[in-house]
Amino acid sequence: MTDPVHAIPDLVYARRGDRALHLDIYLPAMTSRPLPLVVWVHGGAFRAGDRKSNVEALSLVPHGYAVASIQYRLSRETLFPAQIQDCKEAVRWLRAHANEYGLDGARIGAWGSSAGGHLVAMLGTSGGVAGLEGNTAYPQISARVQAVCDWFGPTDFLQMNDHPGSMDHNAADSPESQLVGGPIQEHPDRVAAANPITYISGDEPPFLIMHGDSDMLVPHHQSVLLYRALKKAGVEVTLRTLPGVGHDGPEFRAPEIIDEVIAFFGRHLRPA
Repeated sequence: MTDPVHAIPDLVYARRGDRALHLDIYLPAMTSRPLPLVVWVHGGAFRAGDRKSNVEALSLVPHGYAVASIQYRLSRETLFPAQIQDCKEAVRWLRAHANEYGLDGARIGAWGSSAGGHLVAMLGTSGGVAGLEGNTAYPQISARVQAVCDWFGPTDFLQMNDHPGSMDHNAADSPESQLVGGPIQEHPDRVAAANPITYISGDEPPFLIMHGDSDMLVPHHQSVLLYRALKKAGVEVTLRTLPGVGHDGPEFRAPEIIDEVIAFFGRHLRPA
């Protein structure tokens, strides 16, 4: 029998003008503290989605993890890099309040799907990039994470149309174009700034990348690109391809896939 989940909802981690940004913390009801933490970043094409869509991440809680499911500003509100700046601020806030909630601020992982996969990949690759930090209430606190699980996130926008799919990513109304404020082909500098691959230096944490090879929305090749770039830089990285699986297919919730994610975080967020 698994431990019940103790939820602490609607915590304000930042204010952007009149806009409050929230996160929810989920803890095992009965376990020792401090707990390793995994930050869940939802998908939704950068323009939709909700932090409450987090059933995958909650599977970690009975295994002795805290989970923080975060809200971030969407592309219909503001352009990149606001989204990654919000994610970084959430990580800092969680570190700053770790003792209050029984968290281990030295053991923080990130997990996200689709647009959220992109953002957790950005958390992993841009840990030392000053231009993506934004205005922070915690300038002395690191936003680096210690492990990343990226589910089918885009990684190099300008290569997305090179592979078969159901969307024209170069169109002005594509999720990627709306994120950067114009057709991606017309704004290569903005696109480069939004690509996780741009920032790979060899200083990244371990990555687990999962992607279906029948994904018609975010081509599987996007994860191959990230995998190859991380591998070339000497980063510990695993690419798990799900044969015949589409974008965000139900196969990602299969017990063996969830167990693989739990084992990955166990290797990198648990003390030796």
